[in-house]
Amino acid sequence: MAGLASEHCREYPPGTPPLSAEEAEELQRQVPSWEREGNSALRREFTFDDFSGAFGLVVRVALMAEAESHHPEIELEWGRAAFRTWTHTASGLSRNDFILAARIDLLAQS
Repeated sequence: MAGLASEHCREYPPGTPPLSAEEAEELQRQVPSWEREGNSALRREFTFDDFSGAFGLVVRVALMAEAESHHPEIELEWGRAAFRTWTHTASGLSRNDFILAARIDLLAQS
């Protein structure tokens, strides 16, 4: 595990400003498969041949997110799982969101 995926999420106090567009752009280079909604959120969709593949990823992500105390929005349906992440206390993107994205990418490979 290298780069962002080796980092852990940290708590940001309420009122923390979101990352600047430049900072978000720089971090997105490490998770290029994720769509960035300005500096508001990151989103990625994964497709599978069945329900169990999508469900399995959702379970792995949910357990990791709970351990990191940073929880994405999750969509699940047959053959599809999607994740959207942002930091509520920053009202937008923080480094945590890029860490979570990198960790989700890693889980999707397993």
